[in-house]
Amino acid sequence: MKIYVHPVRTKTELDIFIKFPWQIYKGNKYWVPPLIGDMKKVLLPLINPQTRSRQCELYLAFIEGKPAARIFVAIDEMLNMKKNIRMGYFSMFECINDTTAAKAIFDKAFSWFKENNVNLVKGPFSLDGANRDEFKGILIDSFDMPPVLLNTYNPGYYKSILESLGFEKDYDVYAYYLDKDKLFEKNPEKVLEYAKKRYNFRVDKIDLKNLEKEINDIKYILDRAVPDEWEDLNPPSMDDIREIAESLLSFADPDLIPIARRNDDNTPIGFAIALPDYNQVLIHLNGRLNPLSALKFAWYKRKISGARIFIMFIIPEYRKKGVSFAIYHQIFLNGIKKGYTWGEGSTIGETNPNMLNDIESVGGRRYKTYRIYKKEI
Repeated sequence: MKIYVHPVRTKTELDIFIKFPWQIYKGNKYWVPPLIGDMKKVLLPLINPQTRSRQCELYLAFIEGKPAARIFVAIDEMLNMKKNIRMGYFSMFECINDTTAAKAIFDKAFSWFKENNVNLVKGPFSLDGANRDEFKGILIDSFDMPPVLLNTYNPGYYKSILESLGFEKDYDVYAYYLDKDKLFEKNPEKVLEYAKKRYNFRVDKIDLKNLEKEINDIKYILDRAVPDEWEDLNPPSMDDIREIAESLLSFADPDLIPIARRNDDNTPIGFAIALPDYNQVLIHLNGRLNPLSALKFAWYKRKISGARIFIMFIIPEYRKKGVSFAIYHQIFLNGIKKGYTWGEGSTIGETNPNMLNDIESVGGRRYKTYRIYKKEI
């Protein structure tokens, strides 16, 4: 059996790279196909070393001429400088159920990492690395339900394949199911009013008409709220935040993006981002946007029944003072008004006990686990 691994360089190879998951998930009713056009827009500049905006590579593995695995590998030099490490990461890993194919493509990836003085590999992360919360980790349970927006889905055998290659658990992150009938079973309004008065804060919704100011407020919060001990995270730059905001605007609902501020001087102290679960729409489009799928998009968009809370940060001096509770409650009330019956809070790291306690205190139920792996090379 001949295995050939090479970097993606042409549009034809990129097309194979993007469409390979359709081979892996054929007949799987839970997988949500990404939009092919969006994938091409993001990845096309990265296959040419002259147009790349980051240090990265895309690889394809073939067995007897047929695609068998793919992977994206990259290095976040800013993170490495801040944390004084030499880490690389991988993303977009897909593979047939064949350890030989997986070994071949990871061997190629490890060779690239070593050429770039990397001695520790982690993943999977998002294309932009550990700083982003999209598509983080390998799903290791709950394979009988589709992923919520910007979360990953994969076959159950990926866990055993990675571990057979010497990867070991770095940490787990969790998704929590939020059932509207189980959340805030005791009316919290009196408690919240007391907390807001005592600690001098309120909760606003984001003002998309004044986005630059809101971005500055979010930057202020992140600079103070991202713990130094989180080795995979740096507070994002203003450019990073603007890029994230631009990528999420098409999904954003301002009623689901609350920002907490002090009453006396409007200092921002915390925020969360929840997005409608557009995966309930994308699962019907098979990765394509055309006149027919546009009609499907409009039809299924009206039927979205839930949302994902995927970011929350509170500055340290306002933790355990009801701020996160108030933010969750604001999202809950606005979601109910929109007819949502459930939500997901994700992904929350097992090393973040404060956030785990917060979401469990409002009635969240842990129901999915994603694992981030590491390997020294």
